[in-house]
Amino acid sequence: MRYLYALVAFILFIAVLGFAVKNGTPVTVHYYLGVAWHAPLVLVILVSLITGIALGIAACLGLIIRQRRALSALRHELAKLGAPTVPPSP
Repeated sequence: MRYLYALVAFILFIAVLGFAVKNGTPVTVHYYLGVAWHAPLVLVILVSLITGIALGIAACLGLIIRQRRALSALRHELAKLGAPTVPPSP
């Protein structure tokens, strides 16, 4: 199974590398007030992807923290009642 994961990772790496080589032409990204950024297309796509991932994680973080607090409170309540508890997941 380890070899299968390595093969899939290698194929994915080759595909991403080919994408980066084919999309190296410079593009201009225009901002407000006449500010412009000149960079290769693959870099602009990568920065956009990383920004989107970071914003998505930040948007979900409040819900995750709220659910963990509720779960902790329920476990504490179960411990008070003397009921057997499920060990916390890592």
